[in-house]
Amino acid sequence: MQLELRPYVVTDCAAILEIINYNIIHSTALYDYHPRTLAQQEAIFDDKLQKDFPILVAVLDNKIVGFGYYSEFRFREAYRFTVEHSVYVHPNFQGLKIGHQLLEALIALAKNQKLHTMIAVIDSENQGSVKFHEKLGFETVGIIKESGFKFNRWLHSVFMQKMLD
Repeated sequence: MQLELRPYVVTDCAAILEIINYNIIHSTALYDYHPRTLAQQEAIFDDKLQKDFPILVAVLDNKIVGFGYYSEFRFREAYRFTVEHSVYVHPNFQGLKIGHQLLEALIALAKNQKLHTMIAVIDSENQGSVKFHEKLGFETVGIIKESGFKFNRWLHSVFMQKMLD
């Protein structure tokens, strides 16, 4: 079983949508309330690709088991060397270092694009993700208390950063 990382194509979107919507419904990994439609997800990814941001998919035995991307952190011009990333792995395939490989590949792509820093925004309850990011050289640089409200409770956002150059 060899994991393949490759660039996203639009026909991948249905499988990606399954992973995204699972996280929207069952976790605080995304602060969205409602599952996305295929058209919404395709539009989100189309916007990222038009801005020359990469989207990678992880494929195992011809099945998409994860994906990751990065895009602008904020919309002001001075932030153009800073990106925020997202990495998601299908719940049945977690613990196999798929997320690790996706994030390492995204970091390499960001360095090739001469970006300066990568940001992760993680719900504070997701300590597994915080530890995952620490292993890849991210440092906690701040916590915004009660920045989200989901599942009838306030959530705190952990901001983590990795310098790329």
